[in-house]
Amino acid sequence: MPLGSPKSKISDGHPIHASLICHILSFLKTKEAIATSILSSRWKPLWILVPTIYLRDDCRQEPISFTHIVYRVLALHIAPLLRYFSLTWYSPCNSFHLDAWIHTALARNVEQLRLEIYLNGQDGTEFYNGRRFELPRSFYFCRTVVVLELTDGIVLDPPPSFQFPSLKIMSLCEILYRPHHSFSMLLCGCPVLQDLSVTREGTDGMIKFNVSVPTLKRLSIEFYTYERDLPDYKLEIYAPALEYFGFRGDLRNVVFLKKLANLVEAHVEVRAVEFLQEDWVREHKIYYGDRVFKLVRALNHAKFFSLYPGDKECIGFGSIFPSRFQKLACLNFKVNKSNWHVLQALLVVAPDLEVLVLDKHFHFNEDELCWTEPSDDPGYLSSRLTTFKFNGFEGLEHEMEFVKYIINEARSLKTITINVSDKQLKESILEELSMFSIINSTTCLLTVE
Repeated sequence: MPLGSPKSKISDGHPIHASLICHILSFLKTKEAIATSILSSRWKPLWILVPTIYLRDDCRQEPISFTHIVYRVLALHIAPLLRYFSLTWYSPCNSFHLDAWIHTALARNVEQLRLEIYLNGQDGTEFYNGRRFELPRSFYFCRTVVVLELTDGIVLDPPPSFQFPSLKIMSLCEILYRPHHSFSMLLCGCPVLQDLSVTREGTDGMIKFNVSVPTLKRLSIEFYTYERDLPDYKLEIYAPALEYFGFRGDLRNVVFLKKLANLVEAHVEVRAVEFLQEDWVREHKIYYGDRVFKLVRALNHAKFFSLYPGDKECIGFGSIFPSRFQKLACLNFKVNKSNWHVLQALLVVAPDLEVLVLDKHFHFNEDELCWTEPSDDPGYLSSRLTTFKFNGFEGLEHEMEFVKYIINEARSLKTITINVSDKQLKESILEELSMFSIINSTTCLLTVE
């Protein structure tokens, strides 16, 4: 396939047209952008001016030939500013080549840098255990990068002094931190960081993470544990400007060093590896319930909250008290028979709740807890609740009791939507709830889907 020539010229007759084409080509992978050069002689030189380079080794060709193609593409590419550089490498490769390509991107004042690298090749397993690629020293002194994504077979080992003065968005997915405090060191070198995503699978031996970023507005964390003998980990967070917090995975000790007064939205989904849940509780005396409630209490300034507190591990442990969710307007709760009490505890402390969405989670355990109607207590349920939706409704007794409780107590309710798991139940559920609404003089719109 022709790669074009840096000496090719674009006709002066249609500069706007050429600029528009380059903008369109910037949304394509480099391989696809080069392919457009066969459309006409006017298109032939355009790809070399596109300010994006997207290179992906698809493992279906010889690594040596693809290495040659990468060098050729970088040599011909003459865009003065490189807005986006993405390199995904799945085949065995000498790190010398990767160093050279990254140096080229840095020299072009790259603004968005994405690296996904496997030096020993991807063996098809879920986690990469091969040789890791150590980023070159020049990487840590890039002054232009605004968005950074590092994935899998990469080692993070920053020098004692460095800085990313323009970096605002960073994603670190299952990379290796060497030494362990290199994670905190990296954050110290990001003075304007606003968005941080961290994913780890728990086999790197790290037991303490410290996220201290005063400018951080969004924090997404995904932690999973796959080793039975892995020690407990601690996550300390200092992010007073945080507006969004997300957590998914195996929950341990999460500590916020300062209240999240600016928090607007939070998503928490506790999902321990299934066969390890009982081992953690029994062997390490770690009770997910205590830590779930502790985390929930720290997020009490959220206006929008999505929560799945887990299954059996949270039964009978912890309390939201004394926290109150004065700003909470929308709650999306993944419910099963084991965590109804967590939902009840939240409803008690959310006086201004307007939207409640329940998503039924179908994994049940023994000793399950169900919804129990609270004792008469004025103000137990928000007087501002206008919208209620229940997804995965099965028509079980405690589910029906909860829906009837909402209809009876939420006097400002305008819409109720029940999404049933069994279509054959639709008519009977609609009839029973409609009759209950009439008896209780409720005028809200009831829909059963």
